[in-house]
Amino acid sequence: HESTASFRRCCPGCLQRIVHTREGDRIQYYHRYVALRLVGRDLSLMLDVEPIGPGEDELTSARRLLERVLAAYPRAFDVVAGDGLYATTEWFRFIVSRGKDALAVLKENRPKLLDDARTLFAFLPGVDWAAGGVVYRGWDSDAFTSWPDLAPQVRVVRSLETRAVRRQRTGHPEKKTADWYWVTTLSQTRAATAAVVDMGHDRWGVENEGFNELVNRWHADHVYKHHPVAMLVFVLVAMLCLNVFVAFYCRNLKPAVRRGLSMLHIARRVAAELYAGLERGPARVPT
Repeated sequence: HESTASFRRCCPGCLQRIVHTREGDRIQYYHRYVALRLVGRDLSLMLDVEPIGPGEDELTSARRLLERVLAAYPRAFDVVAGDGLYATTEWFRFIVSRGKDALAVLKENRPKLLDDARTLFAFLPGVDWAAGGVVYRGWDSDAFTSWPDLAPQVRVVRSLETRAVRRQRTGHPEKKTADWYWVTTLSQTRAATAAVVDMGHDRWGVENEGFNELVNRWHADHVYKHHPVAMLVFVLVAMLCLNVFVAFYCRNLKPAVRRGLSMLHIARRVAAELYAGLERGPARVPT
């Protein structure tokens, strides 16, 4: 997640890049974080975040983050999922060496494995299912030897997904299709095809329910003090606040209340009560 960018302000933790503008090339300073989100059946929480330092790539920061999280929460999760960037031999070996399973989007960064998967699945029958308004056709095989560094075999899952969408401009319903491939160390006995697809999509929770909520509702990208430690502390405090509120909403409120009132409505009710308390002033202690 990229939290802030500036052409003027910089600090020891800033990353740098050249931006082409009408006035010429300029150096832009920015901050990025790698985040880890714990995804459960009905409760998801932000576990931790790690800055990407100058001269580092995302995987270096992610490994440092995961080492710390595994020490703090060794039994909190079984699978580590990421996007296509994490489909590397070093990352998968690192995850497996810590007793976890790895899952990543399969893209062009592993062209041989992707080509073999496309060829094989073109001749294999798919399995159909539907959930959440989406119709799925899935293919699944654990017989691929196209990733020799992770040999002897790896598993690839393909998901062809069709959903009905209504275009905002025309109002006409249309069918939208997406074609996904995942590579994983999970065996077919541990996770069915549909389960791998669900876990693959759940990785979007880091952005959709994580930083999207933090930025739009908790102002986590606002720079109150441009210093790497201060910025990291504020992000961690915002994550803690979000986790406490999500736990309150999902675990303290009755299901009937959650069905009738959105999370945003409850948040506004909590804020209203806090502001009302400030207007009344502190309670007087009788003497």
